[in-house]
Amino acid sequence: MRALPATVLAVCGLIASACGGTGSGDAAAGQAAPATPAGQASSSAPAKEAPPEAKPLDGKVIVIDPGHNGGNYRNPKAVNRKVNVLTQWKACDTTGTSTNDGYSEAAFTWDVSKRMVKILKGRGATVKLTRGDNDSVGPCITQRAAIGNKAKADAAISVHADGSAAANHGFHVIMPKKIKGPVDKVVGASSRLGIAVRDAYRKGTGLPYSTYIGTKALNYRNDLGGLNLSTVPKIFIETGNMRNAAEAAKFKDPAFRQRIALALANGLQHYLEA
Repeated sequence: MRALPATVLAVCGLIASACGGTGSGDAAAGQAAPATPAGQASSSAPAKEAPPEAKPLDGKVIVIDPGHNGGNYRNPKAVNRKVNVLTQWKACDTTGTSTNDGYSEAAFTWDVSKRMVKILKGRGATVKLTRGDNDSVGPCITQRAAIGNKAKADAAISVHADGSAAANHGFHVIMPKKIKGPVDKVVGASSRLGIAVRDAYRKGTGLPYSTYIGTKALNYRNDLGGLNLSTVPKIFIETGNMRNAAEAAKFKDPAFRQRIALALANGLQHYLEA
């Protein structure tokens, strides 16, 4: 056979290499080098899942006390039983007030409190209620304080609405005074909690400061068992006056009750993050 020119031989050599010849340039010729030798498992570790995103109230315990109970009116003997609140003896509980057309404070506080639970749990908090329904009687004010104490709550709030004269309007926050009792050590923290809730409530609802009680919606008392017996930071809020027509109309509106719940939750969070 006639000898091929050198240039042709060179081209053939390249073709052989590209077609799987035994040259040393396999990978460079367009085939990716295997990640591991045949028959050996990959030594790379499986990808780790990202940790869950932290929530702002992770690890915090909050106790919500929905004022009164829907069944209290059925058992006046139990409700009127006197209990020791350290500064005096008071009734175990009361029936609470209502709007002029019968929407009860107990139903209002229960609804707002359930809405708060959902919001606060969504932010990572452990939330406990002092009552489990709106059909039963009690518990007494002394027991309500004990529930917060047992839970070692980082903050506790008792949700109420007032039943004052129709011309009175606005909300106010009630905080404890020193009484030479168990609450003394948390009076300062309770005051800070009260101010945080007041500010958030005013901003979130647009309701004014009370026109008839307290100074700039702050009121300090030493006659409430739920505060006197508390060993954790705790406040009461009278969210408005149910006997005032304008505020009663707002309280009967589910959308406004959601605004109330959100504002109170924000106040609790502002205190706990401070």
